[in-house]
Amino acid sequence: MTARSSAPARRGAVIGLGMIGRHHARLLQSSERVGFAGAVDPGGDRYRAVHDPDLVFSSVEELLDRARPEFAIVAVPTELHLPVAKTLAAAGVAMLIEKPLASSAGAARQILELCASAGLPAAVGHVERFNPALQELRRRMLDGQIGRLFTVATVRSGPFPARIQDVGVVKDLATHDIDLVSWLADSPIATVAAQTQYLTGREHEDLVLATGALASGASFSLIVDWVSPAKIRRARVLGERGLLEADTLTGDLEFFENGDTGVVWSAAQQFRGVSEGDVTRYALRREEPLRIEHEVFLDLLDGREADVVTLAKGVEIVEAAEAVLRSASSGETVRLAAAPAAPAPGAAPAGGGS
Repeated sequence: MTARSSAPARRGAVIGLGMIGRHHARLLQSSERVGFAGAVDPGGDRYRAVHDPDLVFSSVEELLDRARPEFAIVAVPTELHLPVAKTLAAAGVAMLIEKPLASSAGAARQILELCASAGLPAAVGHVERFNPALQELRRRMLDGQIGRLFTVATVRSGPFPARIQDVGVVKDLATHDIDLVSWLADSPIATVAAQTQYLTGREHEDLVLATGALASGASFSLIVDWVSPAKIRRARVLGERGLLEADTLTGDLEFFENGDTGVVWSAAQQFRGVSEGDVTRYALRREEPLRIEHEVFLDLLDGREADVVTLAKGVEIVEAAEAVLRSASSGETVRLAAAPAAPAPGAAPAGGGS
């Protein structure tokens, strides 16, 4: 994306220089739309992400005292999101807060209320929404390419990230997919049934399998773990006209079309199934999703129309993650209070039309 030169550069900072924070710092320092105010990390700049060592601060208070920014990207451990947000809100600093919004729904709602009371622009960093392959998948699905939507499925698997200490795989990684299944289908989650496993001796879960229904009547499933030696990131939507599948590691998007083959076997005429058709791999412009996310957030700060992940949506995602954990603990299907009841059996699910 090109810079919007008509708007003045905005002073931006990063709170936390860990695995994701260092990339935020890299992008802010290279953006023509941003004047880099600095970064905060009590452990220092261990990845050497900040060009000027004088712009690395040990606390948010020091940053605010010496180089007050207009906005900050919050990339600290999840349990610290609320206290950092309190300090920034009191100083009138806008925020882009890494997902999940908070470690609990209650804390997420407090952040929402803080920013609303202060009148501050704010958003949640669900970066997968800005992956070009997923954006194109969603566009094609909502344009009707696969017809009536049957199901949305995601797989997110890989090795254990040592950076994670404060939450399990549901709130850290599965919040990506909880958001994606709803966003891709343009429909909220209505019900969820889940199972978790504790495999590494930690107090938090390492694997989750979840299925459920969207409010549109379509189904969804997600598989998320951090105990696999193979890194997999895939999302697919299946409908009456075919299957769209995105690999977000490679940025590839493929369409598997239902075949148009006449039925000549009389015994099979009563079953109108599908057959293999053409397979298309789309040529996509591969841009860094985090950079796109920054551009959209800066548009929000400039008062432009911006398709950010709102704090209200961030609260819903944390609430859905807690519903997943409740289901896994109780062994029961959980209905999400915010979602309308799913259509009765036989009703046509929405999503792309027919």
